[in-house]
Amino acid sequence: MTNLPEPVRPSGASHLRASDADRERIVKVLGEALADGRLDVNEHSERLDAVYEAKTMGELEPITYDLAATPGHPQPRPADRSANTPVVDPAGASESVDQMIAIFGGVERKGRWRLRRRSRAVAVFGGVDLDLSEATFDAPEVVIELFALFGGVDVSLPEGVVIRNEASGIMGGISVKTGDAPPSPDAPVVVIKGVAIFGGADFHPKKRKWFG
Repeated sequence: MTNLPEPVRPSGASHLRASDADRERIVKVLGEALADGRLDVNEHSERLDAVYEAKTMGELEPITYDLAATPGHPQPRPADRSANTPVVDPAGASESVDQMIAIFGGVERKGRWRLRRRSRAVAVFGGVDLDLSEATFDAPEVVIELFALFGGVDVSLPEGVVIRNEASGIMGGISVKTGDAPPSPDAPVVVIKGVAIFGGADFHPKKRKWFG
């Protein structure tokens, strides 16, 4: 059983490959729908999975079809891009996602634990606290998808890792501090995606260098 809306008639852009910018626009619409009660947490999580698995605009369009009719929530459109602009699919889009969900509560991960290729941190009136200083990284590049609604995500990083911030804030903020240590040649890349709505996410170094 799925909570996704029924497929819609293909549009003229359905065949186009979806970009990261296209996906992030859909993520924002879903976040607003969760905030005003049009989606519950399970529906929101299921649709987020569909967003990051989508490869074309035709796969993205149905995800917000039953939400876009609400005034103030127009249907997201594909980003303007020339035919020469490369589109890169997110690594591991079809792999399972390690979900950490804090709703009016908290989730904490620290010590020796496994950071999967894709992780999702959801904080709704709660907090997610992740300490990566002793974590084992599943891949050279890992993705943390965050969603903070009146909540916070705090991530401690070993110094020397590479951070790529692709997240955004709506009346909220994403703070990334990399520390003074230069990136290590064999250090992993941590890609931050998602959105903070009236909430925040803080990525900061912990006094431990990356040793591999």
